Amino acid sequence: MKILLISANRERSPYPVFPIGLAYLAPPLAADGHELRALDLCFSADPEAAVTALLADFAPHAVVISVRNVDNVTWPGSRSYLAGVRGVVALCRGKVPTIIGGSGFSLMPAELLEHLDGDFGVVGEGEEILPELIRRLERGEDAAGLPGVVTRGSAGFAHPLPVERIGTPDRSLFAVERYRREGGMANLQTKRGCPFACVYCTYPLLEGRRVRLRPVGEIVAELKELEALHGIDYVYFVDDIFNYPPDFASELCAAMTAAGVTLNWSAFVNPGFVTPRLMEQMVAAGCDAVEYGTDSGSPAMLANLGKSFTVADIREASRVCRELGVDFAHYILFGGPGESRETVRESFALMDEVAPTAVIAMTGIRIFPGTPLHDRAVVEGMVPGNAALLEPVFYLSPQIREELRDLVTAEAMQRRNWVAPGLEINMSDAMLEAMRHFPVRGPLWKLMKRLGRSRVNPFSSR
Repeated sequence: MKILLISANRERSPYPVFPIGLAYLAPPLAADGHELRALDLCFSADPEAAVTALLADFAPHAVVISVRNVDNVTWPGSRSYLAGVRGVVALCRGKVPTIIGGSGFSLMPAELLEHLDGDFGVVGEGEEILPELIRRLERGEDAAGLPGVVTRGSAGFAHPLPVERIGTPDRSLFAVERYRREGGMANLQTKRGCPFACVYCTYPLLEGRRVRLRPVGEIVAELKELEALHGIDYVYFVDDIFNYPPDFASELCAAMTAAGVTLNWSAFVNPGFVTPRLMEQMVAAGCDAVEYGTDSGSPAMLANLGKSFTVADIREASRVCRELGVDFAHYILFGGPGESRETVRESFALMDEVAPTAVIAMTGIRIFPGTPLHDRAVVEGMVPGNAALLEPVFYLSPQIREELRDLVTAEAMQRRNWVAPGLEINMSDAMLEAMRHFPVRGPLWKLMKRLGRSRVNPFSSR
């Protein structure tokens, strides 16, 4: 069969993200003998024209559409991506079977399949189940009952099965060089699954709680290929937590160093599993920046958010970075259960103390079905129990809901290293475009220390 793979993501802020999910699907589909073509709408000036032209020129027998995110999970400047995806599906409807998947789709699959009006949906990891779905379509057989497959009009679906053997993505169908040039880096995954219990997090829903590791040799080979074939000189590890399990992270860093991997990289890191020895290994392997999923500087809020570490861990992890000269950012989530003026100020005080390169602050927490935060929001009457939540709804602590925006804005505007995307503090789409012209690889927040005291005042246009 001829299969068209469409990446529906058009978001380019803070930088375009390579469609690694579709790249993982390419090898198993190619192994079944299918002819593949890819369409990445991230760089398309006219997405509808691009889809229409490729449907005519390639004449696929099936279309697979990947939905990375349903919205930008940013309050108060939230924007939904669903209208754009629905438009893509509409162009395919009636011409060819349309299969929708991806991390965004998998969060609310039955509701999204109906809303987007697709034919089939694949929930969770698709490397094993998508080829089986395609085989059934080829044979004209019913797809109902396949694990993780949603069909139009179905009342439910069988629970998806985790992929036991995570392979290597095939990037050859996509413009890797353009992502390197405009995004500053490539992305790479070393594991799947998250055993932690953050109350808002969807990783356990998407990948399960059991950690499944890729063979270290295959990861190193992928890094070497990115260097040799695509000229990649910076990688971001997209694992939910790079440094867990710690022994695996240590083994991988040692293998990268031994193999002579020369590119630089950054990753999302848990402060509770940072040690001087591991960070030294990371630096030796090319790490020049880390991002901490800190969420709060308040002990009470760390507990309320289900975090696995303490304020002492945050202090120690920050100290290790400073001593080794590693740029680091703390991500803070304001407005969760129990947030108050006192806990907000505790977060600002701790960030002042640990002095990161940047603080990325989000106000409000996007509520997704299946999370403990959703359960709490239902009990507290924030959302109805049967709400689809296709449009973004945010948890905002009742104790501080009315003043959260003004309080965070007033405090963040006094600090040069704070970025608050939803509030447009020290960051805007225009600034992001300008920053891409700097000769920087990796996260744009690394430039904060070079930008001085420039400001974007969120109240200037009010």
